[in-house]
Amino acid sequence: MLSITNVTEFNEAILKSDKPALVDFWAPWCGPCKMVAPEVEAIAKNFEGRAVVAKVNVDEQQDLASHYNVMSIPTLVVFKAGSEVGRITGYRPQKDIADILEKAL
Repeated sequence: MLSITNVTEFNEAILKSDKPALVDFWAPWCGPCKMVAPEVEAIAKNFEGRAVVAKVNVDEQQDLASHYNVMSIPTLVVFKAGSEVGRITGYRPQKDIADILEKAL
């Protein structure tokens, strides 16, 4: 799983990827973010080689969070060919996250 630390890295790893990408917008102080983290890690393992999975700390990357209208966290956004194709806000079980990513494959 990637940890995105700047806009350039986001553009290269997510928007220019030839695979769908799931991005977890989170913060270290967020309880639901801590709950969804193991679900996202499992998704990263299950989709290895088929999709990119990354995390963006909204405290450190406020511009990215703002650009993608992340109003509450966790927000999980699926990108394909540089465009947003799905979004989940709040805690969801692994199956729900896998379903939204599977649609982008």
